Amino acid sequence: MIGSILLFFLVLSVLVLVHEFGHYWVAKKSGVWVEEFGLGLPPRAWGKMIGKTLYSINWLPFGGFVKLHGEDSSEEGHLHTEVAFSHKSKKKRAAIVTAGVVMNFLLAVVLFAVGYTFSGFPRETTNVKVVDIAKDSPAEVAGFQKDDIVKTVAGESATSNEGFVSLVEKHKGEDVDFGVERGGQLMDIHATPRKDHPSNEGSLGVVISSTEIYFPPVWQRPFLGVYYGFKDAYFWGKIVLAGFGKIFTDLAGGTVPKDIAGPVGIYALTTQAASFGILSLLNFMGILSVNLAILNIMPLPALDGGRLLFILIEGVMGKKVVPKFEAVVHTVGMIALLLLLFAITAYDIRRLIEAGGISNFLDFVSR
Repeated sequence: MIGSILLFFLVLSVLVLVHEFGHYWVAKKSGVWVEEFGLGLPPRAWGKMIGKTLYSINWLPFGGFVKLHGEDSSEEGHLHTEVAFSHKSKKKRAAIVTAGVVMNFLLAVVLFAVGYTFSGFPRETTNVKVVDIAKDSPAEVAGFQKDDIVKTVAGESATSNEGFVSLVEKHKGEDVDFGVERGGQLMDIHATPRKDHPSNEGSLGVVISSTEIYFPPVWQRPFLGVYYGFKDAYFWGKIVLAGFGKIFTDLAGGTVPKDIAGPVGIYALTTQAASFGILSLLNFMGILSVNLAILNIMPLPALDGGRLLFILIEGVMGKKVVPKFEAVVHTVGMIALLLLLFAITAYDIRRLIEAGGISNFLDFVSR
């Protein structure tokens, strides 16, 4: 249990540190004084001054922050303008604000790339392989087995998933001869694809794949890993955006979202991912990093997207929004986000209790 909790905080810390390092690095490059680089949220538990920056660890272990000189409007009368965030160009401020999001996206790419490098890369083949068989389905009754390679359907070649499905659908309700390769030997299997079948099964009742896993030369793997890492980050980005869209749609319709998880839910899923090995955990961290990137770029108060929105408004209006007004908006937004965080945590705990403990909860939150 203690090990799982430490692992959870380690995962969260890596994601947050990478995000905040993006703000920190771009701010430094832009000539902004970084007053504090904090992991967690105040009150402060520990701090050390290195150069002109205070590096701190705070008691609330969710999140982190970079305090930039001139970011707080209350300091306006006591600023060193040459190193103040508020006195930099819109372009530099926008770059600083979005740097954390970019770093989280790049971290996801790296994590996915590492997974592919060690677990192999997918590639399309002309072999349609049976990877699973539904119980009591025509395929099971006929004698299909996992790892069978289907060569022909009713005498016609099947060289892709789409081609196989099309041929099976074409012969629904008929006694069909399937040419199958099993263990290097060719054989015929007769089966009758169903006209009516369960919604989660096909006519034949098999799960197929024409993709195989291969390991290219070692020197190629980092490059292919980055390519597939970007594809996965983009894929999960679309999934996350759709998920957030559904949450906001549900809230607008007066419905409480059912599939949302807070810190307790993420802890449970992290524990579950780790149980499958380090590569599974890294993949899950990549998904979390994409989540964090998209959440932060949303135009909501106190988030990076909210700060970027004020910079964009300034660009459209030709003048800055009143600093005190912006500060109030972000403060109210932060309070609202913290309240939401506590509410979701309470919801997670209630689900944990209803599920009868942590082991059942792992399955419950991942449905």
